[in-house]
Parts: sequence; structure tokens; C-alpha cells
Amino acid sequence: MVKNSYEKLQKKLVDSKQSSWLSYTQKEKKEVFSLSENYKKFLAKAKTERLTVIEVVSQLKKKGFKNLETVKTIKSGDKVYKTFKEKTVIAFIAGKNLSDLRIIGSHMDSPRLDLKPQPLYEDSNLALLKSHYYGGIKKYHWVNNPLALHGVIFTKKGKQITISIGEKENEPKFIIPDLLPHLAQEQYKKPAAKLVEGEDLNILVGSIPVNDDTIKDGIKLAVLEHLNKEYGLVEEDFFTAELELVPAGKPFDVGFDKGLIGAYGQDDGVCVYTSLQAITEITKPKSTALALFVDKEEIGSTGGTGAEGFILRNSVIQFLQKTSCKENVDTVLEKAKALSADVTAGVNPNHKEVHDLHNASYLGKGVSIEKYGGSRGKYGTNDANAEYMNEMRMLCAKHKVKWQTGELGKIDIGGGGTIAMFMSRHGMDTVDAGPCVLGMHSPYEITSKADIYEAYKLYKAFFSN
Repeated sequence: MVKNSYEKLQKKLVDSKQSSWLSYTQKEKKEVFSLSENYKKFLAKAKTERLTVIEVVSQLKKKGFKNLETVKTIKSGDKVYKTFKEKTVIAFIAGKNLSDLRIIGSHMDSPRLDLKPQPLYEDSNLALLKSHYYGGIKKYHWVNNPLALHGVIFTKKGKQITISIGEKENEPKFIIPDLLPHLAQEQYKKPAAKLVEGEDLNILVGSIPVNDDTIKDGIKLAVLEHLNKEYGLVEEDFFTAELELVPAGKPFDVGFDKGLIGAYGQDDGVCVYTSLQAITEITKPKSTALALFVDKEEIGSTGGTGAEGFILRNSVIQFLQKTSCKENVDTVLEKAKALSADVTAGVNPNHKEVHDLHNASYLGKGVSIEKYGGSRGKYGTNDANAEYMNEMRMLCAKHKVKWQTGELGKIDIGGGGTIAMFMSRHGMDTVDAGPCVLGMHSPYEITSKADIYEAYKLYKAFFSN
């Protein structure tokens, strides 16, 4: 009898979140897997920020969103979007209360390899491209992995050429050759950060020379000849290029039960997709719904297309000017409510030592809502207040969203930032919320389909509430 009463007390008082899968009905499981299949299709296409913009705009147009630049007036219920420099998208659904904003921000860039301004050279009877890695990566992850090349480049006549090579089965792939273990004795002595140096991330792109043994660097010339015939390019055109190398191949299911997804770019493609689905599925919200998709988060959110820039403020100004609202933009942004939709670290059973396991996120236990990120004393982060954390808890309870909370890792191990601190500088309440990930910033990140579904539910509830 006493034991029974304590069991009831424990159930009442103790926070013991279980796997989301345990409470799903068969109908909900079908919804989880259906959403995940569509997400994988999206992710397969949206491998760079430019490609993501194309996919986001395509879905917005299908749902009746119109270009903000071409719309003269906006009233409640209208749906508009704006793009900026092919790297940023902002989507609005005008609410009954036009000046009351609900903002969900995510980022479209992911760690990758960018080409240097003068990348092409020949060495050891091979042609290679020099790269400069973008964002935080473990450099040794990128060797001996098939890579695809995406981006844009301009000819001397000013013609923009779109490049996409390596995704289709019959297309060539590119690769960075690793050192064989037989000759790696000295390499093994290096710390992991120096196993592969940044200047060693050179990509194989050719091996057959032009048919003239008097030509120096005949393999390099053969590559240039191919690029000229195929695209009209010359070597100097590389100076104008934004060409990125990313892992080739499509997203895939992980595990016998297919409950996980492995794919490149889930940081932060998973939040881009789920927040995009959320805003395209709501109609006539009480508050104006705003989905912000930005660039450059992986290198500090700098520049005009990053969250540190003025794209959010400028777009809200443009939106308000076309409505009947007379409120000042700074007042509107200050009273807004926001979610920074970004991923966090899930507990890796092979590396549990980097987490405070009482304050960590686990795959399959729901969307992670984190009060702060940053590192070593909460530097470089937004720190959400208690009132807003309670709002989030009540929102999840109302809409039956399965959620968890935690930190990115142990206090002095490391950490990471999101766009939350740039959104919150306007004065708006902001908190980080998104699925947790294994292998973050690697060529194949892993997420739980349950967490993806719960993130989608949270974002939709946030826009609708």
C-alpha cells in the first residue's frame, strides 16, 4: 500500500520523459513516416543554401504565397515571401493582428568544402581542386568520401552557369584520397585535428592529359578543355565562382526499424523543412506568422544574408508598409515571439562522457527546447527567461507536443551558437527548439523520425496559437 502511494507520488512529481514512440497510435506512426519520406525528398534536393532557396520558394508558391516585391497591399490572411541574394527567404502569413509577429528562424547553410579562388592545379600526374572548408568540420571525415559539386560561376561575358555534378548515378563523383594505413605511421602520431590538414583537402578531378606530350600540365589543360566545351568556361572564371563540394548521395533510413534518418545537411535542413511545412499548412492565424530562412549561421551569421544582418528588420518594414498597420518596426519586433529552430547534440552511446546525462537530449524523446546554448559560462548565446520557458511548456502541453530539454554538452567541454542571440537583440522573446542529432557536422548526420515529427508539431502550434 505504501509502495503503491509512492509510485503515484513519483509519477506525479518526477520528470521522466519516455520515448515518443511508446505513445504513438498507428495513425500517428503513419504520419511520422509519411512526413519523414517527404523530408528525405526535400533534403536530397536542398544540399546547398542556393538549392534550398529554390526548394523553399517552390513549395511556398504551390501554397499560394506571392512575391512581396510585386504585391501592392497586404491584408489579414494574405501570404507573401521575399528572397534576398538567392541566399535568404522570408515568408509571411498576415494575421488578424498584423503587428503581432510569431517568428521561426532557421538556417540553410551547412558545413562543406568551398573552392578557393584559383583552385585548379596539376600534381603527381593528377588534376586537383584546392578547397577551403566552410564551418566547423572534422577534416578527416571528408577524405575518401564521394563528393558532388554544386554552385554557380560566371563566364567572361557575364553569363551565369549553374553547376551540379555528382548526384545522379551516371555522373562522375569527386574524392579526396586518404593516406594508406601501410604508410601512415607518422600520421597516426598526430592529434586528430591535424590528421588531415586544411591545405590537404584537395579534390581529384582528372587524370587523362591532352593528346600532346609537349604541353606542360596536360591533365589540367584537359580539365579546362572539358569545362570550356561543356560550359564555356576559362580558368579565370573560377574567380567569380561559388562552387561547393558536399557528400554525394541521397538520405537514407538507419536501423532495422527505419526509425532514424542518415543524411548530409540535417543541421539545419531538418528545421528548415519542418518550419516550412508548418507555415504552409496554416491559414488565417491570429498573429502574423513569419518563417525566416537565413544563410551563414555556420560561420557566425555574418554578412548581409546572415541573421546578424538587417534582412529581418528590412523585410518586416517592407511588409508593414503594405498593410494598414501604423506601428513602428522596432516596437513590432520588440514585442514579437520567436523560436530559433536549430538542432542540438543528442547523446551518443559511444561518447556519453561529453554530456551531463541529467541535462542532455536523447534521440526519440521529442523536440529539444533549450534555454541557452553557447559555451563556458553561457558566452555567445541567448538565455531565454523563465516566463518564456513556461509559455513553451504550456504550448507543448496544449498541443500534445512531446518535448525534452538539456544543454549541448558539459559546461567546459565546448558548445555552439545559433541565430537566437541575433533575433533576441531586437528585444523579442526567443528560445532554441529543434531535434537532437548524432554526428552533427559530419557527412552523415542522424536524426530520429519521432523528433522530426514533434518539431513539426511544435512549429505549427507556435504559428497557429
